[in-house]
Amino acid sequence: MKNLFAIFTEKRIIVTLLLGFASGLPAALSASALQAWFTVSGVSLKEIGFVGLASLPYTLKFVWAPIMDRWVPPFLGRRRGWILICQLLLCVFIGGMTLFSPETHPKILFFLACLIAFLSASQDIVVDAYRTDLLHPDERPMGAAMAMNGYRIAMLVSGGLTLVIADYWGWRAAYLTMAALMGAGVLTTLIGPEPEGVVVPPKRIWDCTVLPFIDFLKRPQALWILLFILFYKMGDAFAGALSQIFLLREIHMTLSEIGVLAKATGFFGAIFGTLMGALMVAKLGWFRSLLLFGILQCLSNLIYMVLMWTGPNNMIAGFAIFVENFCGGMGAAAFTGLVMGLCNARFSAFQYALLSSLAVVGKVIVGPFAGMVASNYGWVSYFMMSVVLSVPGILLLIVLKRGIEKMTFDVAEDRKTAELVVQAG
Repeated sequence: MKNLFAIFTEKRIIVTLLLGFASGLPAALSASALQAWFTVSGVSLKEIGFVGLASLPYTLKFVWAPIMDRWVPPFLGRRRGWILICQLLLCVFIGGMTLFSPETHPKILFFLACLIAFLSASQDIVVDAYRTDLLHPDERPMGAAMAMNGYRIAMLVSGGLTLVIADYWGWRAAYLTMAALMGAGVLTTLIGPEPEGVVVPPKRIWDCTVLPFIDFLKRPQALWILLFILFYKMGDAFAGALSQIFLLREIHMTLSEIGVLAKATGFFGAIFGTLMGALMVAKLGWFRSLLLFGILQCLSNLIYMVLMWTGPNNMIAGFAIFVENFCGGMGAAAFTGLVMGLCNARFSAFQYALLSSLAVVGKVIVGPFAGMVASNYGWVSYFMMSVVLSVPGILLLIVLKRGIEKMTFDVAEDRKTAELVVQAG
């Protein structure tokens, strides 16, 4: 792999970071920031509750992802063209929210929030596909790390800076500022390079909806790969489901203490963890990195148990949050880089959206189970269960050991052979 300085100055990596920021920026504007705007404007709790529905497109984005594999805009190519369309519309609708107020037009603002969420999810689809197509195999771990860090920084800006601007200059100024920042994403899209090689897009609906499944299932150990994607982050998701409630109810920390610790130490832990994870993949390879990170991310959650003996202790709590996010970030960088490598360039929008959706299923299904374990058996059992739930992912990784290094190489070859595949089909 290139030396560290060269990686950080590589145009593809820089574009990946900036597009990660553009992807994360709209997310809070249709969710937490909008809820805050509605709350301070005196909107009823019943109406505020509906704001959560605006985030639904993020969980369903794989449904329309095939469209972005199939149809190519007449400008900027197959990926950047779609990204530009989404970004320009996001600028318009985010700015358009300043024309209304929650007191007089809550339904219109909710409708605009739904449009923003849909366009943001659509931008995510194509940015993920563009990153998958653009990066060379040895750049994927660092590209994944930079994209995630850009996304985290954007979430901090849209979820935090928006509130600060709104407090001093009003909500209209806040949303206009975010619309202007989306303009920086537009500039990034315009100067971004095109992926190398020629990839002929699917020509029929069948080709972009059914063939991606057939293509994936034809690969050696395909079912084992899908199970690995489902379970690798399961234990980590389980531990994170109630970690904040643990700090509040069991350790009796204040909201301010948790807020500062979670936002500061957790943020920097994740940033450094993803970068370290990307560098270690280059040194250790996919299998050894994923195995090491999988073990570390499940054991790191046990540090919280120390707080049960010490009681409220900001230093230990900060250390636990930092270590958990650092280890989780390392695992996320390697895992996301691997998922990118599993996508065929012809169907990368649909396959990445589908595989990434499968990866977050664990976060959805473990929530109720986590609550039952903590309630019925206590917090020690809760954190021990997070370790148990990490074991299947590690065992599945061991099953895939022989093929995991070659897996991404084989898929990378699809970039070179895509046109021949289309002609033969």
